[in-house]
Amino acid sequence: MKRIFTAAVIGAVAGLTACASTPKEPIGPSSIPTETAVTTQPSPSESSPTSTTGSVKEACETFNALYAEYEALSGTDPNAYEDIYLKAQDAKDTVSGDLTGLFASLSALSMDHSAAAENGGQPEQASKDAVRDAVFANAGTCTAEGVTLRL
Repeated sequence: MKRIFTAAVIGAVAGLTACASTPKEPIGPSSIPTETAVTTQPSPSESSPTSTTGSVKEACETFNALYAEYEALSGTDPNAYEDIYLKAQDAKDTVSGDLTGLFASLSALSMDHSAAAENGGQPEQASKDAVRDAVFANAGTCTAEGVTLRL
């Protein structure tokens, strides 16, 4: 059962990382503002995207901290890996764009390792590769913010 769930999580991560690029805005009459266009200001009760999504630097630092915590685990406690999974899922909900791939891949790796830890095994190579790919995909963004992603 856990293998099926792990395979589903890995498939979801692969899909997320494949679709993580931000689409370009179309250039056309509908995207050109006119004098009659009305702009609205967010009300004080509404939260702005930056306050709910956090900064890129914070996201990169959070990933590094979670990955360091993941690496420090003994390898035999499935509950510890599930805790990393939950933390990564929570962090994923605070970011957008390509940064979601960092936390989605770490979530999948943690769940995979949790399932493998019960039998004393290691996570699938595909899970490890997904994290590596997500780190490489976001390395430039994080480096521009002064954070080096670590594996």
